[in-house]
Amino acid sequence: MPELPEVETIRGQLAPLVEGRRILRVELLDPRWVAPLARAEWAEAVSGRRVLKLERHGKYLDWRLEGDLHLLQHLRMSGAILCEPSPEPVHVRARLFLGPRRAPTRGGRRATADGDRKHLRIAIVDQRRFGTAQLLFGDEAADEFLRSRLGLEPFDPGFTAEHLWRITRGRTAPVKAFLLDQRRIAGVGNIYADEALFRARIHPRREAGKLTRAQCESLRQGIIEALTAGIDAKGASIDDFRHVDGVRGSFQDRFLVHRREGEPCLECGGEIVKMTVAGRGTYVCELCQPPPRKRSIRESGR
Repeated sequence: MPELPEVETIRGQLAPLVEGRRILRVELLDPRWVAPLARAEWAEAVSGRRVLKLERHGKYLDWRLEGDLHLLQHLRMSGAILCEPSPEPVHVRARLFLGPRRAPTRGGRRATADGDRKHLRIAIVDQRRFGTAQLLFGDEAADEFLRSRLGLEPFDPGFTAEHLWRITRGRTAPVKAFLLDQRRIAGVGNIYADEALFRARIHPRREAGKLTRAQCESLRQGIIEALTAGIDAKGASIDDFRHVDGVRGSFQDRFLVHRREGEPCLECGGEIVKMTVAGRGTYVCELCQPPPRKRSIRESGR
């Protein structure tokens, strides 16, 4: 699933291509992508509007369109956004056709780069068909939508060790499950939770509410370091994630624990083991991340 670094990579690559262009028309091949709106209704609302800005909130892409319309896109498990793919891959759910960008000069004449003069075709690809594209009118509606679904992002100035300590109080779930809850922390998924917990030297089964303030500081730093490394590597391509030009990310080549079952820990040489936490495959070095005492483990079904 694309997580914060992957979505930020897409945003950074796509924004210079689409901002300032007008959506001339759309082809909606899968009604599930725009549900609950009908395809004709969704297409009518979007067509003809200029893309003012492309932003990111957690794992959501926010296409801010003129007329105070927000297209909030979530890639879910297998979504990708490709620019002018040739040949076009299978599992295309939608196509957006954008007009050329024309920027006025001081003298009133219009000057554009070669790429800006061309029309642009954006293909939304999603093999598992879990991705969504919801429309919300007005900043207030978009803010409320996001606020009800997302906690603070780790790069937010308010995401301090004290904040992390406060929101973990009373939480009996394993810390790995806590990190995956987007209502608590926005943008962290399975890959970066494993990588962050290893950096913090915290076992994924430790009860979130029993983290000390010192552990919360280590975890905060571990989350930021893992996400920053993912952004620097332009995301991880394990299955479906691709850049807008189809190129793979490289963070999978830099994993410290994730998907390294049976391999030696890069810190202590111990063996990386795989277990299931919160229903997700989880990778850990139990020498660097000592397991909690059994009485503190409260994972359903175990």
